[in-house]
Amino acid sequence: MENPENEIKVLMAEDDENLGLILSERLRAKGFEVDLATDGAQALAKFESATYNLLILDIMMPIKDGFTLAKEIRKQNAEVPIIFVTARSMKEDVLKGFEIGADDYLTKPFSMDELMVRIHAVLRRTLRRGVSTQSDTEQFHFSRTHFNAVTQTLTIDGQQTDLTSKESELLRMLCSRINEVVPREQALKQIWGSDTYFNGRSMDVFISKLRKMLSTDGNVEIMNVHGKGFKLVVKSE
Repeated sequence: MENPENEIKVLMAEDDENLGLILSERLRAKGFEVDLATDGAQALAKFESATYNLLILDIMMPIKDGFTLAKEIRKQNAEVPIIFVTARSMKEDVLKGFEIGADDYLTKPFSMDELMVRIHAVLRRTLRRGVSTQSDTEQFHFSRTHFNAVTQTLTIDGQQTDLTSKESELLRMLCSRINEVVPREQALKQIWGSDTYFNGRSMDVFISKLRKMLSTDGNVEIMNVHGKGFKLVVKSE
């Protein structure tokens, strides 16, 4: 799809009305359809009344902050991509965003070019799901676990969990090399785009989340391999 933005609907939540209007107009000029909300409650109402392909959420907003908004959205939709925007570069904020289920983050001030790079990186991951076809390499069965990389669902003993795009990509990489080491640097570059400190911490958060999801299957474990990476270990029953 050469111009995926022509079909992309974006919800932007930004309490700085001037900044929100500027960003919205620039995104519309590039072919996106954009709805703007100036507080978290308004953003949630818009989200619940329409279908969006991407959410850009400011963290510091009145009535309902970005973190609270994202948590409520994730209860309804585990797949829609979320990019957080923050005026603070505190590590705790960044990690909290990823724990909630963010796909990326931007620290103000940022350029329009940087925003577009982040948007396209997130959309490439999202759109790749839409053109995938189910095959042996997209579905994985081991022990009591079934993972479908196309529908982004993890099922253990009949209990299904919806995964985010990054969770699904990371689990797919691990599943494609069961009982083998997946190098940390390779995962970071392939899924996050670069091997930076924040991306590394983000990946650790996602590994922890996947480890917790898989813990209900006693024969499956994600192990840290010191100095190398991670290994999805499936024990013989």
